[in-house]
Amino acid sequence: MGWLVTVGMSLTDEELARLADIVELQPTKNGELQDRWALDSGSEVHQYLEGHLKEYYYRDDDSLIRSTPEAVELTDVEPGVAPSADGESDDAPPSSVRLSPLEAKVFETVAGPEARSESVVSVLNAVRDEYDTDPDVEEVRQALQRLKRIGIVEVIYRAVPTFRVCVDRDAVSVSTNEA
Repeated sequence: MGWLVTVGMSLTDEELARLADIVELQPTKNGELQDRWALDSGSEVHQYLEGHLKEYYYRDDDSLIRSTPEAVELTDVEPGVAPSADGESDDAPPSSVRLSPLEAKVFETVAGPEARSESVVSVLNAVRDEYDTDPDVEEVRQALQRLKRIGIVEVIYRAVPTFRVCVDRDAVSVSTNEA
């Protein structure tokens, strides 16, 4: 089967929806898109990206998937991460993030920058105590890992990995995509 270059052609509804997922979830990984798109493997995600959305995404220095500015314009979706307010450093935390409702609860619940970092189970119990919700430990672990990739939570390795916010919570505008 040969390669078909679709420069200038419009995207299908499925391609636009998947591109919107990339914009919303960025920075993201194959596994996160695999779950969202109900694919069987990260390899299938890669094949889809290269075959359908090659012009609209790139991988950053950490190999995380990010959307191009054109993708944001095409989808009219709020990016998952906005640049820092000063716009100067890629290492600076974002000034605005779009999170799932659980990720937002985890961000509000996990230990602050000056507090002792917490294990995944500790954060899980705090979320359960603070909110009328009962996520499982894997959902909280995934939320913490995404917050870490975004740059607003840090991991500190003790006997087990522990987490805490590494930014001033008030300096980050959080919006959610309520289901």
